[in-house]
Amino acid sequence: MKKNFLAVCIPAALVLSGCGTFPDWIPTSGASRQQVLEQHDSGRVEGIQVVDVNDALARKLADAKQLGQFSTKFASTTGNNYEIGPGDVIEVTIWETPPAMLFGSTAQVSLPSLGSAGASSVTLPTQMVAADGTITIPFAGRVSVAGRTTEQIEASIVGHLKGKANQPQVLVRVAKNNASNVTIVGEVNTSAMMPLTPKGERLLDAFAFAGGFKQPVSHMAVQLSRGNTTATMPLDAVIRDPKQNVLLEPGDVVTALFQPLTFSVLGATGKNDEIPFEAQGISLAQALARSGGLNDGRADARGVFVFRFEDAKLVTNTDPSIKASNGKVPVVYEINLRDPAAFFVTQNFPVQNHDVIYVSNSPGAEFRKFLTYVVMVADPTVAFTHDFQ
Repeated sequence: MKKNFLAVCIPAALVLSGCGTFPDWIPTSGASRQQVLEQHDSGRVEGIQVVDVNDALARKLADAKQLGQFSTKFASTTGNNYEIGPGDVIEVTIWETPPAMLFGSTAQVSLPSLGSAGASSVTLPTQMVAADGTITIPFAGRVSVAGRTTEQIEASIVGHLKGKANQPQVLVRVAKNNASNVTIVGEVNTSAMMPLTPKGERLLDAFAFAGGFKQPVSHMAVQLSRGNTTATMPLDAVIRDPKQNVLLEPGDVVTALFQPLTFSVLGATGKNDEIPFEAQGISLAQALARSGGLNDGRADARGVFVFRFEDAKLVTNTDPSIKASNGKVPVVYEINLRDPAAFFVTQNFPVQNHDVIYVSNSPGAEFRKFLTYVVMVADPTVAFTHDFQ
């Protein structure tokens, strides 16, 4: 009786296996490859496209996801010359050779450029640069200083005093920097405004000034805003490439961004989980490895899928009637790992935040489940194994 039952059920199971269809009551981790390909246009989500991934597409996506480099967007070949601006507080000292005509003082200073004779000097009270960019110098009047370096201001004051003072020399010192600052915000230990100096501070100097980061470096990104230009790079990339550690300019805003990026992996893999990854990004090959790889006993290597809401500009043959949501359209990328060349493709294919990676079950695995139930019904005492005959 049992043999007759098996003789009927096993051929039926083989027929079902060939059709790729099994009863709904058989437990499964998700859709088969055939079901994904056939039901992507079921209407539950409009405009889903299934795209076969090749090397050209993987490289196109990788290029499109590349963030702009600071070295190209914020190119600078010279250090900060520290141009004075409104709000800066500066101190002016004027020397005059004897006989002093304007700036007599009891202090006698010997200056090499004036010979061995003592020079009279006077240090003017510190003053803040006015909103119109000027300061006041006795016997010279209002002197424009905004947008000039200290050396240029010194030369300008000397020019104003020529013919009035006896061989004047001038020294300008910044007492307080209120104009040439960089704002540092985000996931740093101390948000701050960092004053710039003629040394030429760079991007990483700003984070050192702010006391470092609150989060792990591998999950941090750096955003630099200058005028109407804003660019973002992974912090790891800035640290590894000295060219990205660009010189800062007055008014720059540096933001440390914590990016807890994750992807979800489902189906016939070593583990099903939501897995975090670094801000610099990872490839599909790395993502599959972090999920424990494909399950040898269950996975259909032909049916590796990546579900993503993709930038509509990157998807060809999009139905014009499909309205993109925030510029995104639903796409299912299919990778056939039965093809050895696909392993090279997975190294170029970029994984994005909130991607869902799904590895379908093989028809053989579904058939084995079904056959297990058949045998259990025929004889509950039989333990089904790979060696079942």
